[in-house]
Amino acid sequence: MGDPARVRSIRSRPVLVASSRPEFRERLVELVQSHRSAAEEVEGGAAVLARLESGEAGAVLLDGALPDLDAAEVAGLVRQRHPRVGVLVVQDDGKGAESAEQLASLLRAVASAENEQPAGAAGPPWAAARRNTLVEPLPGMTGNSMQVQQVYRLARLVSPRETTVLIQGETGTGKELVAQAIHALSLRAGKPFVVVNCAAIPETLLESELFGCERGAFTGALQTRLGRIHAAHGGTLFLDEVGELPVSMQAKLLRFLQQGEVQRLGSPDVFRVDVRVIAATNSDLEKRTREGRFRPDLFFRLSVFPLVLPALRARPGDIEALAHLFLREYCAQGGLGPRGIAPATLQLLLRRNWPGNVRELRHTIERAFILSEGQAELLPEHLLPFFPDAV
Repeated sequence: MGDPARVRSIRSRPVLVASSRPEFRERLVELVQSHRSAAEEVEGGAAVLARLESGEAGAVLLDGALPDLDAAEVAGLVRQRHPRVGVLVVQDDGKGAESAEQLASLLRAVASAENEQPAGAAGPPWAAARRNTLVEPLPGMTGNSMQVQQVYRLARLVSPRETTVLIQGETGTGKELVAQAIHALSLRAGKPFVVVNCAAIPETLLESELFGCERGAFTGALQTRLGRIHAAHGGTLFLDEVGELPVSMQAKLLRFLQQGEVQRLGSPDVFRVDVRVIAATNSDLEKRTREGRFRPDLFFRLSVFPLVLPALRARPGDIEALAHLFLREYCAQGGLGPRGIAPATLQLLLRRNWPGNVRELRHTIERAFILSEGQAELLPEHLLPFFPDAV
């Protein structure tokens, strides 16, 4: 490995090992550890990109057959955005001799680049460039914080594909808005975008809502009707609050995802349906899986490409921009000229924890706009009675 100082330098930064195949990933980890480097395991390309945005790694080993993104494309993005992070695409040839030699060269090169950084430099040279390279917001979204920029980047990356996406985040973070944006940026943009709120439909009606039913299939089925899956043919099916699906429906949804077929309730006929699925949840599906409340095979089917939306309290730098955006919208709806937000009002907005996230902020601005009547600015008293400390 050469100079011991270089070995120490690379030791402090783990090597990301990306593969969805446990045995192959284990071989790669052993390979990394044999070169006295730490390894960190992830399953797909999306996880690699997210990990690199939130922290630093010394190098990346990519399985040539990633489950979500093209390995060569991920490697290109890593080289473009993180030039000091070495990246290697490894094909599963069953031998590993070539990979071992390539990895040794890769780790030497990364360690060498790390030690070439001038003493006292304020962070890696790509950090400032990354801060100044903003991704265009998704349609209907606002904010430039690092967390939301990562959402823009990954959503735009996955939009033109057919990959199933699982959007996770607290209530009010904009999961449906992101799903709509992915659909709008996809090749299915001109086709239906059909929403199913899995928590809002009674369990007794959920199957017929999703898959349709024949006339007389059950009491109250007065006519044959298509289900929402069939209605989304050619477009996108958005399964909101998918974590609330009853166990009895999870098996049927899994079969649809595996086979691409639907069978109406009470009918022997099976129909092929071309639908892209985007799911969303504010619950911890991995925890529900461990507790036996959610099928692990369905979880893995839905989470091919996970997108995690940050809570508003984790991106306070976006609060002011969002508040002004919402205020402009309400002024335009009312046919009124522009209004401002008083500095004292803005300080109150910035201090709030926002348990309801962006949705709560929008409703807060709407209420303040109504209470402000004809005044030129939103004042602290316009936040009452919802902000007890407003005066």
